[in-house]
Amino acid sequence: MITRYLLGILMLLSTGLALAQSGPLHILTYHDVTDEQGPDSMAVTTGALVEHFRWLRDNDFHPVSMDQVIAAENAGDALPANPVLLSFDDGLLSMYTHVYPLLKLFNYPAVSSLVTDWVEGEKTVDYAGQARNRSAFLSWEQIREMQDSGLVEFASHSHAMHQGIMANPQGNTQPAAISLAYSDGRYESREDYTKRILTDLQSSSKIIASHTGRAPRIMTWPYGAHNKITVKLARQSGMPWSLTLEPNFGNQPGSTVLHRHLINNNPGIRELATTLLRPPAQPLVRAAQVDLDYVYDPDPAQQERNLGVLVERIHQLQISHVFLQAFSDLDGDGGAEALYFPNRYLPVRSDLFNRAAWQLKTRAGVRVYAWMPILSFVGDTIDPDWRVLQAGPTGETLDPAAEPRLSPFNPHARAVIAGIYEDLARQARFDGLHFHDDGRMNELEDASPYAIKAYQDLYGETPELLKLKTNPRVAQRWAVLKTLTLLEFTDELASVVHDYQAGMKTSRNMFSPALTGTDGPRLLAQDYARFLTHYDFVTVMAMPYLENIDNPAEAQHYYRKLAERALAHGADASRTIFQLQTVDWRNKRQVPSPELKNTFRLLQSLGIRNLAYYPDDFLRDHPEQAELRQGISVAEYPARSQP
Repeated sequence: MITRYLLGILMLLSTGLALAQSGPLHILTYHDVTDEQGPDSMAVTTGALVEHFRWLRDNDFHPVSMDQVIAAENAGDALPANPVLLSFDDGLLSMYTHVYPLLKLFNYPAVSSLVTDWVEGEKTVDYAGQARNRSAFLSWEQIREMQDSGLVEFASHSHAMHQGIMANPQGNTQPAAISLAYSDGRYESREDYTKRILTDLQSSSKIIASHTGRAPRIMTWPYGAHNKITVKLARQSGMPWSLTLEPNFGNQPGSTVLHRHLINNNPGIRELATTLLRPPAQPLVRAAQVDLDYVYDPDPAQQERNLGVLVERIHQLQISHVFLQAFSDLDGDGGAEALYFPNRYLPVRSDLFNRAAWQLKTRAGVRVYAWMPILSFVGDTIDPDWRVLQAGPTGETLDPAAEPRLSPFNPHARAVIAGIYEDLARQARFDGLHFHDDGRMNELEDASPYAIKAYQDLYGETPELLKLKTNPRVAQRWAVLKTLTLLEFTDELASVVHDYQAGMKTSRNMFSPALTGTDGPRLLAQDYARFLTHYDFVTVMAMPYLENIDNPAEAQHYYRKLAERALAHGADASRTIFQLQTVDWRNKRQVPSPELKNTFRLLQSLGIRNLAYYPDDFLRDHPEQAELRQGISVAEYPARSQP
C-alpha cells in the first residue's frame, strides 16, 4: 500500500512537471474568414490564416483538441510543448468553406462556437454592421460533417444572448449574459435573471444535441462576458468548460474558465508571434478620481450634458483609468448617505453610476473602478450603535473629526456593507474597486464591544486602551488586529463583487505616513507591505498640503522620500499609484496646473510609473486640460493638442 501510494505521488508529480514544461495553453479566437479584407475588423483573410497556421507549424507550436486539454487536466497525457487551442466563434459559413479545408490540410483540431438562434432561425442578423440572413451561417449538415471528421468540436455560444440588452434607464445596451434587463421602469429580479440565463443555456445545448447527437461541453461566452454565476449555470447545463475573452498570457493548469487571445484587424505574423511569445507588460495606470456629485443634476438633460463633458475630457486626456464615485456624501461629513445605483439599503440619488461607467468605458476607452467607502455609511437602515468608538478618559466616544465609520468588527455592519457592494456589482459593469481612504483607525480605536471581544478572543486578555502608549505590547497587538481586520474585510467585499465582475481588480487608498513612517499600522491601521499582498494596486495619497507642507523645497523632499520608500520594494513598486491633490483644502485654494504637471514629471523621473489625481473639476477645467495632459497622459505625444 505504501509503495502504491508513493508511486501515485510520483506519477502526479511527473504529470505536473510535464504540464509545467509544456508551457501555458494559448487559445486563439477567430471569427469570419474572407478572401479579401473588408470592413469587418474581426475577420481575417484566408491568406493570413494560412500564414498563421504555417507559422505555428514551423515554430514548434502545437494545436491541441479539447480532448487533450481535458485529459491533461485529469492527469492523463501531458500537453505537447507550446500548446495552442484554435477557436472560431459565431458559426459563420466560412468555418466550413475556408477554415475546415485548412484544418484538414494541416491536421489541426479546433473548437467552433454556435449561436443556435442564428444557425436555427430564419431572421436577419445585424453582424458587424451588415445584415446577414440564414445563408451566412453553417447548416446542420455541414456541422455534422465537420464533427464526424474528429477535427472540430462544437461549443455553445448561447442561444440568443449574442446581443446587448437595455441595462439602465438611460438606454445603454450591455451584454445580455451579465446585465440585468431594464424595461417598463424596472430591473429584472435576481430570480428572473437566473431563469433567463439558464433557459438560454439549456435551449442552446438541447438544440445542438438534437442535431449532432452530442451535447456541448463548452460554453463560449458572447463578447467574453461572464461571471461566476453564469459559469455555475453553464456547469449545471452540462457545460463545465467556459471560454472567455479576458486578457491573459496563456492558461495555467487548474482552471475550467479559459482565457483567449482575440484575433482582429487581420494581423500578420509579427503580431501573432508577439501575442504568443511576449508576456504583456505591467499595465501603466494613469487615473483620474472623479466625483459623480459633479455630474449629478436634478435636471436629467443637464446631467447628461455634464456627463458628456466628463467623457470628452477623459477621452482627450488619453489616460487609462477612472476611479468613479459610486456614492454621494450630501452633507460633507465623509459618510455615504446616498448611492448612485439601485440598492436595498440607502437612498438612490440618481441611477447614474452604470450609465457613467459604461460611457467612460466605451467612449473614452478607460478602465473604470467603482470608488466606494469601506466603512463610512449612514442612513435609516444603519444603526448608529455600529459606529467605530474611540477610548477616552470618560469612556468610549465618537471621533468628531472623523467620518461616520462603522466598525469592521461588527457583524451587522459588515453584512449591510457587503449587501451594498453586492447590489453595486449586480447593477453595473466596471473593471475594479477603488477602496476609499476611510479604511483607517487611530491608536485609540476601535473601542466598540465587538472590537474588544475580537481582541480578547485572539489574545486572551482585555486591552487597556488608555495605556497603549505605556504598553507597547498591547499597542502592537491592536495595530496588527485592526490592520488585518480591515484587509480581511476588503477581501470579503472584493469577493462579493467578483462573483458578478469577472477579472475585477482592486485598488486601495493609503495615507502617505503609512509609507514614509513606521507608525502607519499603529496610527492608521495601514501597512504598505501588507497592502501589496492584498490589492492589485496601492494608491498612495501623495498630498503634501494634507501633511502641512507648504514650502516647495520641503514638498520636493517629501515626494522624493515617498518614491524612495516605494521603489525599495522592488517590482512591487510597479503596483503602486501616486495620487496628487488638485485642491489644497487646508488653505482653500486650487493647486496650480503647471505645479501638478511638473510634479508628475518629477515623479516619473524618480521611477514612479503609475500616477493619479483628485479631484477632477471637469466642468471648470481644473486642472487645465492642456497642462494635465502633458503630465499624466499615456499618449505618445501628450503635448500635441487633440483634433
